[in-house]
Amino acid sequence: MDARGVDDLTRDEARTEVEALTSRILELRDAYYARDTVLEDDATYDALVRRLELIEHAFPELQSQDSPTQTVGGVAETTLFAPVEHAERMLSLDNVFSAEEFAEWAAKVERDAGRSVRWLCELKIDGLALNLRYERGQLVTAATRGDGRVGEDVTQNVLRVAGIPTRLAGDPDELPDLVEVRGEVFIPKAAFDELNALQREAGEREFANPRNAASGSLRQKAEGKNDEQLARMRDRLSRLRMLVHGIGAWPNPPVTAQSEVYGLLERWGLPISSHFRVHDSATDAAEYIAFHGEHRHAVEHEIDGVVVKVDELALHGELGATSRAPRWAIAYKYPPEQVNTTLLDIVVSVGRTGRATPFAVMEKVRVAGSEVRQATLHNQDVVKAKGVLIGDTVVLRKAGDVIPEVLGPVVELRDGTEREFVMPTNCPECGTELRPAKEGDIDLRCPNARSCPAQVRGRVEHIGSRGALDIEGLGEISAAALTQPLVPDAPPLVTEAALFDLTVEQLLPIEVIVRDAETGLPKLDDDGEAKRRSPFRRVEQRYGPEAAGLDAGELRARGIRKQAVTVPSALATQLLDELEKAKTKPLWRLLVSLNIRHVGPVAARALADWFGSLEAIRAASLDELAAVDGVGAIIAEAVQEWFAVDWHVEIVERWAAAGVQFTTPGHAGPGAAAAAGGVLAGLTVVATGSLEGFTREGAQEAIIAAGGKAASSVSKKTDFVAAGPGAGSKLAKAEELGVRIIDAAQFAVLVREGPDALGLDEGATS
Repeated sequence: MDARGVDDLTRDEARTEVEALTSRILELRDAYYARDTVLEDDATYDALVRRLELIEHAFPELQSQDSPTQTVGGVAETTLFAPVEHAERMLSLDNVFSAEEFAEWAAKVERDAGRSVRWLCELKIDGLALNLRYERGQLVTAATRGDGRVGEDVTQNVLRVAGIPTRLAGDPDELPDLVEVRGEVFIPKAAFDELNALQREAGEREFANPRNAASGSLRQKAEGKNDEQLARMRDRLSRLRMLVHGIGAWPNPPVTAQSEVYGLLERWGLPISSHFRVHDSATDAAEYIAFHGEHRHAVEHEIDGVVVKVDELALHGELGATSRAPRWAIAYKYPPEQVNTTLLDIVVSVGRTGRATPFAVMEKVRVAGSEVRQATLHNQDVVKAKGVLIGDTVVLRKAGDVIPEVLGPVVELRDGTEREFVMPTNCPECGTELRPAKEGDIDLRCPNARSCPAQVRGRVEHIGSRGALDIEGLGEISAAALTQPLVPDAPPLVTEAALFDLTVEQLLPIEVIVRDAETGLPKLDDDGEAKRRSPFRRVEQRYGPEAAGLDAGELRARGIRKQAVTVPSALATQLLDELEKAKTKPLWRLLVSLNIRHVGPVAARALADWFGSLEAIRAASLDELAAVDGVGAIIAEAVQEWFAVDWHVEIVERWAAAGVQFTTPGHAGPGAAAAAGGVLAGLTVVATGSLEGFTREGAQEAIIAAGGKAASSVSKKTDFVAAGPGAGSKLAKAEELGVRIIDAAQFAVLVREGPDALGLDEGATS
């Protein structure tokens, strides 16, 4: 990140930095929201976003529609569960990291309010945000935050979380017709330790922290699991808890303060925290923050700070919100905990994108609630800047209480046996010479993207992830087995091109070293040896045909013994079945699975919805790609660059030859409907809520097939809003702007016959 002030940048320099910042922020968001992986601490992430905001403010023409400053940060288009549109937006919180920053923020709030305010302080739970929707007291849906407007429907899993009522307590006549309750799902510290012990016993990957455990437990599906897997899934869900902290949608709540909201929620039978307090001054609030910073480990769940809110609800409306966060609340993030340990070695790992990253391998130590023995050192310049030597006693912390970070050495403890780290010149996985991706880059990368085993492993694991093709059986260990096996000598997959050609015969002989998903380094057993596994084969003891018709006594008398027979495991059968199913999965999932830089679920859906086929996407110009709502110039360039590589094209051709369908059935294609005089040519339609006869994707495809634009937000340029049950803020926005509103039956007529068939007057609503 450029250390200069924004005013010192030329326009070209600003454009270059905006592209770099956008790329990095999108990468961090994808890791955090799609893969439950944290690559940078909160302070670093926030600094990147702040820098981008400053540059966009100075150069507003550089702010694109795909800028991270314009969105909350989650994935709008859900991938694992059905989408749920919140009746009111779920916002994130802005952060402060010092007493001075908090004092400045509180003073600004009081200036904007025109008077002194009371402050509600509550512990910031390190968990997963959840929205509970109750209609006439009955729980209807439970959904994750997603992008703040659309989240994932996790209702069935939430029903197994203790303490969440399916019906609110109290007089049914006094309960609101509709109310959304917001809170945080987490796993208590004791339950987290128990869960990881069970993961170790089962030979499964341990959770890095309680937040990952909560997210991973809540966002899992029962489909495809056997009885044992279902039992473990239910056990994990039973360990979760939730504390609610606010109300989203409710037109006229009978309370005037946030602190009163908590009393109301408790009377309804909802679980609330006992740790909140209301203070009359910012000074008292600061004392609350300081106290819990010193006693943070005394709480039953992990916390990473304190949330401070204006208690008076009327001021919430007056102070308002930005596109991402309310102006009446802030999160104070605590500095992370620090311990000392020994730096045993520095090893270099190569990731999915080819980046060569030095990792500190340390003597195992417990910090911020979990045991740590590896931490990223980012690149060779960071190693030099920290001044660490192999053999040093180093200071370790968990940045944001999540990511292990080596701060530096304890120099006075050196005894002369320490040695300097030397960055390798060649890739440790394939031997290719490392180099920067472009001039001026600090990071070194392995340019052998096609066949570097580490990069292929990472891409194959990504293909199986829930954000891509969501293939049961294609995870961390399976990906390593297919690309970097100990046995056989030649891996089944040299690139991902042959993925859909795999056979049982290729899977059975595989033996593999189990690797850490983040670092790519071998996992070690208690003796310090690399863990080995044969994930796809099972050895059974069977009698041969000569034993037919003989009882046990005759078998013994004749000396006939069982023979060891290697048979496919359930995982092998499941993987091949899942790969077959994946051939007809939606186009947007296939786009994500191609590992095109920046093309996550949101951009992939936008491209798939507009173009309808991979062939049309390949044929589109840069301007045509960038013009798609939700794409923009940076993603458009990445798409074109990807298709310009010959071995990328080979992947598409091999997959297509294996039966993978790169088209959306019934899609008319970009411009095809308009050229044929599509009934919605030139019109923009927004579909929201549950439209009878249409899935969410089906409604969008119907709009596009009729030649219209399927927009994701309502504006003055919107021609129609098709609204069904569950329609929330989009419906309200349409009413505010006077946009024509139609129901499901009218929508069916609209996409089939066009607007004239509705018989609506200009500006009329249903």
